[in-house]
Amino acid sequence: MFIQTETTPNPATLKFLPGKVVLDQGTADFRDADEAAAQSPLAGLLFDIDGVTGVFFGYDFITVTKTDDTEWHHLKPAILAGIMEHFMSDAPVMVTAGGGQEELSGEEFYDADDESIVATIKELLDTRVRPAVAQDGGDITFKGYKKGTVFLHMKGACAGCPSSTATLKHGIQNLLRHFIPEVQGVEAV
Repeated sequence: MFIQTETTPNPATLKFLPGKVVLDQGTADFRDADEAAAQSPLAGLLFDIDGVTGVFFGYDFITVTKTDDTEWHHLKPAILAGIMEHFMSDAPVMVTAGGGQEELSGEEFYDADDESIVATIKELLDTRVRPAVAQDGGDITFKGYKKGTVFLHMKGACAGCPSSTATLKHGIQNLLRHFIPEVQGVEAV
């Protein structure tokens, strides 16, 4: 098994491409070792490595976030070995359905009058923003819309990334404002 790695805009996060489907639907974001171990054998295994503070699963990639005082050349071999061991064992990536994933019901907020605006925002995010962000090892999901402001949740490599503010303000905000005049701003939640 050959696992490729890619850097991300976030220096504390590295993207691992195992050449296999990691999650066939949705994403899973873990920032807590106990939650990870309870819901995903792979995430639990990765959190057992000293210096790992976050694990994110996308369709065909895994991003791992480290502490600032740990160097990648120390962590990378252990992470690669853990990913390889997991996939060679044929163990499931997730043991609980929906574990680590955002539940859509009840978490989004917007006025019913803004439903068409929200539908356009979600379409632009799904078709133009999320594919680009996934290439960098992260994900951005819609959380809400209120009084012209779009609220987004940043996950994976995007969470805590030094360039995430620029991505939000200059990239996503400008895109949404171009297509939807009602959008005045974008904020991370």
